[in-house]
Amino acid sequence: MRFVPVSSLAEGMYVGKSLYDKNNQLLLGKGSMIQKSYINKISALGYQGIYVDDEISSDIEVKDIICDELRRNTISTIKDVFIKTGNANPKGIDTGIDETKYLIMNIVDQILENEDTIVNLIDLKMFDDYTFYHCVNVAVLSILLGTSLHLNKNQLLDLGLGAILHDIGKMFVDTNVLNKEGSLTKEEYKHIQMHSEYGYRYLKETFAIPSAAYIAVLQHHEKFDGTGYPHRKGKDDISLYGRIIGITDVYDALTSTRPYRKALLPSEAMEYIMANGGVMFDLNLTRKFVQKVAPFPVGTWVQLSNCYQGIVVENYEEACLRPKIKVLLDEKNNKVDPHYWNLKDERNLRNVTITSVHEEKTG
Repeated sequence: MRFVPVSSLAEGMYVGKSLYDKNNQLLLGKGSMIQKSYINKISALGYQGIYVDDEISSDIEVKDIICDELRRNTISTIKDVFIKTGNANPKGIDTGIDETKYLIMNIVDQILENEDTIVNLIDLKMFDDYTFYHCVNVAVLSILLGTSLHLNKNQLLDLGLGAILHDIGKMFVDTNVLNKEGSLTKEEYKHIQMHSEYGYRYLKETFAIPSAAYIAVLQHHEKFDGTGYPHRKGKDDISLYGRIIGITDVYDALTSTRPYRKALLPSEAMEYIMANGGVMFDLNLTRKFVQKVAPFPVGTWVQLSNCYQGIVVENYEEACLRPKIKVLLDEKNNKVDPHYWNLKDERNLRNVTITSVHEEKTG
């Protein structure tokens, strides 16, 4: 299996990972043959690309840290909670919060079963439902980072709850401002900045949830150097959960398409996180994060410093920027007999760049 951007999809390819629409209904099942109309639909929904199965990637397995069914159910539940919040509709909201807690427990259990796993997946999220996909991703990444700190199960549950609800305050922000494509005015930016405080107050006053969770909601935009908001706290004055969510929130936002910019590649987003360790982010947490989330996910097509190209097949915590590559093309774009280079050992190959592939080269 490998990831193919929408711009490189072609008729006759086979879907490697099922896709669902905004109503959680199956759009394209695993094994479906792609037609031109499917490509248009995938693009219209805002997917950056999809996973495909083909001859050159049939031996590559892309594992997610939690199962697809749990991810989809959690997205659907948090969407319902947020919509009821935005509509000021209290009916059923307590049930939604209870269901969210239950799903967070399941996420914690699955991550604890796979805590040695590196996150290798390029997330398949739809543009229109960005907020809900984003909140679930932030919860998953935060819990994973929490396991690397050896937090106990109850701590992981509190962290996950704060993470999945970190943006609930945006339901009290003008949607025209949230989705504005152009530059924000000073007043609009201040309005958006209030979302962390709105969410904190709403959760604290409305639900019986741990204080650590809603404090993390309040603090997830504080920065390690004290330049964040709403209270310009810095270093250890920011709660541990606030510092964790501060990293995972930014990473997932950077790798998502927004009204005002296209998504960054995982490697580009990771460069930003690494560069801001000790500035925006806690340096120790940053170091642990880059060990658990792959800058070059399994299944992505890459070009090496010698211009050879291939697909990432494995990553290593101790060498996060040095994956194992299945080499398929030489420096002149000619096909070669597939072979493997482990960049952890091949120190003369310095740079790795995620790219797309033209199907005529490999088909």
